[in-house]
Amino acid sequence: MLRIIIIFIALNLYNPALTSMREDIISKMQITNNLSFNFIQTVDDKSENGKCILEYPKKIYCEYDDANKKIIVSNGKSLVIKTSNKGSYYIYPLDKTPLEYLLDKEYLISKIQILEPRDIDGKYLNFKIFENNNEINIFFDKKSLNLIGWQTEDIYQNLSVTFISSVKINQKINEKKFILPQNN
Repeated sequence: MLRIIIIFIALNLYNPALTSMREDIISKMQITNNLSFNFIQTVDDKSENGKCILEYPKKIYCEYDDANKKIIVSNGKSLVIKTSNKGSYYIYPLDKTPLEYLLDKEYLISKIQILEPRDIDGKYLNFKIFENNNEINIFFDKKSLNLIGWQTEDIYQNLSVTFISSVKINQKINEKKFILPQNN
């Protein structure tokens, strides 16, 4: 009887449908060079929204729809956060932020290949990545297999949850977007 229970548990842990979806997500990511999307980001109960362009590897440009007209830019090495109304900016080494991993398609693919996806409410797949004291959760829509968001801790140890929508893949983009802003 114990043998039957162990076999039943082992069969339920292995879900070929989720494994197939994982392979499909990897295939889709391999042909993706860039993403354009809208986002809602919540950090410690404060929500902000805006638009982003992400280009692999490690480039991102985001404009926030807030009073400060905040802009976030990564050129692949550094991350700059600039507020237009104050003209000030903060620069961080990209490799000191969780975006170092989120913006690296090859890294994400290598992790997705070895991680078991978690089914969330029959709608989403979640992969939980642990790297250099960072916990990164990435989420994909089960129908479209599109990336729909991530959850990390920001550089100040605040929980940051980002939901993305209106995802467009492999659009023509202006490379000048990834030039780091300067003080005015």
